[in-house]
Amino acid sequence: MKSSAKSIAVLLGFLLISVAQQVLAQTNFYEGKTIRFIVGFSAGGGYDTYTRLIARHLGKHVPGNPVFVVDNMAGAGSLISANYIYKVAKPDGLTIGHFIGGLFLQQLLGKPGIEFDSLKFEYVGVPAQDHFILGVAKSTGITDPEKWIASKQVVKFGGVATGSGTDDFPNILKATIGLPIQMVSGYKGTADVRLAFNSGEVTGLSNSWESTKSTWKKEVESGDLVVVLQATSKPQPELPKVPLAISFAKTEEAKKLIETVTRVHGPSVRPYVLPPGTPKNRVQILRKAFMDTMKDPALLAEAKKANLDINPDDGVELEQNVKDIFKLDQNLIAKLKEILK
Repeated sequence: MKSSAKSIAVLLGFLLISVAQQVLAQTNFYEGKTIRFIVGFSAGGGYDTYTRLIARHLGKHVPGNPVFVVDNMAGAGSLISANYIYKVAKPDGLTIGHFIGGLFLQQLLGKPGIEFDSLKFEYVGVPAQDHFILGVAKSTGITDPEKWIASKQVVKFGGVATGSGTDDFPNILKATIGLPIQMVSGYKGTADVRLAFNSGEVTGLSNSWESTKSTWKKEVESGDLVVVLQATSKPQPELPKVPLAISFAKTEEAKKLIETVTRVHGPSVRPYVLPPGTPKNRVQILRKAFMDTMKDPALLAEAKKANLDINPDDGVELEQNVKDIFKLDQNLIAKLKEILK
């Protein structure tokens, strides 16, 4: 009996040593490493601004304190970067993608060019859950959406691509409540739309309020950009007098279509993801580090100074939100295909 007990003790000892070595190996994996963020939009826009903020602080919260760098891979409304993360990036925990969450719905709708399966990404989290607004140039003279609809005054909106809230909200609101909008799409990011807006090339914008008040601060404060509608399910507290677009919907179907697009471009619109097959322990390390970074006083102070809202959600919730998108009613999918083609 003593011999058997001694053998079990020795075996347990070896197991504990093995577990400790594995934990130490994972703790030390990121030491001396460089982690690359791939942002699917051009520099200067909201996605780029959030990522560069996070990159300056995330390394403090990852064991081994790796260095973070940001690369922009703009094009096709961030589709190029999403395909890259899925097909090309190594699943080693050293590449994190950041693209528009509207692409998840676009996969469901069968958008050409999508070469990824949303349900196979590893999800890290989101820094903010967006509230989209529609704004027009002061020069249009539009301040009241009801009068705008009645007047049928066409406003050119600058967009990135279908799948982005810059395009999806104008298109869905044109179809459901009759907003007289002409989309001018294909810009590489909202920073490029801003340049077009300031030159008079376009006179309208659909963008998250969280991004607009930071990256369009000059235009908002000067009054050159007039916020006329909120494309949200609930009013943004900072915009109490701006009406909700859904309040202009006349049918239940129109309301459901607007609600669907709102959900897609809300809690899951700013995803940070890892390539499929990334080791689960590294996924967990980065998920925890991400949420710890969202509570970092230094990051919060910098975000406040830059007018960037921090309203995060973790990787588990983000993953569930994406799964929920793929449970949409087939009739709704058919309608959305027709509108957001």
